[in-house]
Amino acid sequence: MSDATPRRIVLLRHAKADWSSVPDTERPLAERGRKDAPAAGRWLAGTGILPDLTLCSPSVRTRETWKLVAHELPQRPKTVYEERLYEATLGDLIALLNETPDDVADLLLVGHNPGMQGLADALAGEAEGDVLSRLHRGFPTSAAAVVAFSGSWKSVEHGVGRLVAYWAPHD
Repeated sequence: MSDATPRRIVLLRHAKADWSSVPDTERPLAERGRKDAPAAGRWLAGTGILPDLTLCSPSVRTRETWKLVAHELPQRPKTVYEERLYEATLGDLIALLNETPDDVADLLLVGHNPGMQGLADALAGEAEGDVLSRLHRGFPTSAAAVVAFSGSWKSVEHGVGRLVAYWAPHD
């Protein structure tokens, strides 16, 4: 793939989790999360984006979210459970993007806020329609944003992309 290769990053926040007495990484999905995650998967399938690779935080709620989302896709992409997605800073997330192999055209990150919203906002130098204003109103559980850019993953930096879609289950 060349430096002009069109690429898309799908940023998906985990579905609604229970607030239980278990450690944060072990929190399971709440009933609402188990309903919203498949809806996010149907939305993603409807966009026609089939990720080549999914990087998913290893927390229980992100793994459960990904399982329910992936069930709605026409095929399950290669999945890597990436420790650095849990409690990731914006710098951590951009570093992960920069490490993505260049044979990946479409990448899905399943993670947490504030990271997912912050990354969408940081990468979006431009936006289509009202998607940026909708993103700025919040990035609730099960929300997804799609950022498109051209070039190598090593070139991902602030403002490199165009926010082309935003979806939230109760929007």
